[in-house]
Amino acid sequence: MRAASDGQPAERVERAIDNRAARRLQIKASRLVTSIFAGEYRSAFRGRGMEFDEVREYQVGDDIRSIDWNVTARQGRPFIKRFVEERELTLILLLDRSPSMDFGTVRGTKRDAAAEVCALLAFAALRSRDKLALLSFGDGPPRYLRPAKGRRQALRLIGDAMAPAAAGKTVAGLAEALDQLGRVTCGRALVCILSDFLDPLPVNLLAAVAARHDTVAVAISDPAEHELPAAGLLRLVDPESGAVHLVDTGSPRVRQRYRTLAANRVAARKALLISTGAGFLEVGTQTSSLHPLMQFFLNRRRGQGS
Repeated sequence: MRAASDGQPAERVERAIDNRAARRLQIKASRLVTSIFAGEYRSAFRGRGMEFDEVREYQVGDDIRSIDWNVTARQGRPFIKRFVEERELTLILLLDRSPSMDFGTVRGTKRDAAAEVCALLAFAALRSRDKLALLSFGDGPPRYLRPAKGRRQALRLIGDAMAPAAAGKTVAGLAEALDQLGRVTCGRALVCILSDFLDPLPVNLLAAVAARHDTVAVAISDPAEHELPAAGLLRLVDPESGAVHLVDTGSPRVRQRYRTLAANRVAARKALLISTGAGFLEVGTQTSSLHPLMQFFLNRRRGQGS
């Protein structure tokens, strides 16, 4: 085991750094998730229906269709039935932790962007008193943090999302994660999948999950995956396979070819994800996740989103 300069094992130092990063993200997310953001989340993702709350006396402006005619007849004056939304949801975040998520060229890596989305959604769910769960995949067997409510659960989820990638001989992909999701969930849930979706998409499994749960695919990308810089000869390494490619980025023709292929790949990925019945949201590493999430909530509330 390597020793760090202060005498502590290197792994312990790295873990402390990761813990500090998780705490910074927790503080940042708690500040960003204002009542407006949480309200839009709540409006975008409705509860399971309406439940009876009370019978009260009719007031000017009440909907006459809500009048309880039995109570009105007994009391001799109008009364209405009042209903409230049966809110409680279970938010399950499926987090891709495969090697390709460690790529990033701007503010941070795709894994950082995904963790930020997890944190923002966790605090929004916390404000709405929803249950929270996390299912991680891509760096070993799937790992499942069971649903629970409260601030402690939200903080634990963010810590798990920020934890270093685990090393494992058996690596589970999205297909295995979706299969486990089907085995550990009973009722309907809100499922958000955070991934770069670079691996082949298990369309049938995802369609089955989207038919059962309110499902949103959050595609994480980096600007360098869309367009190459004019930086001369670059050595590019595929993080998943380890394959190395030399690319002449000084050639306008090479950059245009790359741009076209990337645009086609992104369009095909989006169309395939939407075809499964899942909602779609794209988040980049170059800006905060807050604004695309907020826009997605607004569009969904207005009926413009998936």
